Amino acid sequence: MPTVTRSRTIEAGADDIWAVVSDPGQFTRWWPDVVRVEEATPEAWTKVLSSGKGKAVRADFTRVEAEPAKRIAWRQELEESPFERILSEAVTEVKLSPADGGATKVQLRTRQRPRGWARFGSFLFRRAARRKLDEALDGLEQAVGT
Repeated sequence: MPTVTRSRTIEAGADDIWAVVSDPGQFTRWWPDVVRVEEATPEAWTKVLSSGKGKAVRADFTRVEAEPAKRIAWRQELEESPFERILSEAVTEVKLSPADGGATKVQLRTRQRPRGWARFGSFLFRRAARRKLDEALDGLEQAVGT
């Protein structure tokens, strides 16, 4: 099961970062390819993503864990979605921990379990996940104003 972790120290307090990562409505500010967020509550939301070909793709998510200013995790709901053919599980986690000078170490981790033939391309999943998480860290850094 491909798991990818990326970390960065961001010059902002954990509370400021938490305000962005814990609010589904903020995904357009920091998560790559998110065009808008619909039907957002703290527990569930739908991301409307832009595909590489410019088409809108909907993806539903459910928060599975939250420890304010420390950790949040969400699961992509795959059943009856276009992603169901290639994934049997997709979970993303954000961990925040103190760093020197009031900064915060941000760790993003994604765990994807490919399904069917997609299992043979796990290296492609890891490469794409690294790129996506690095872009998310870039976006988060910009969103909190550093």
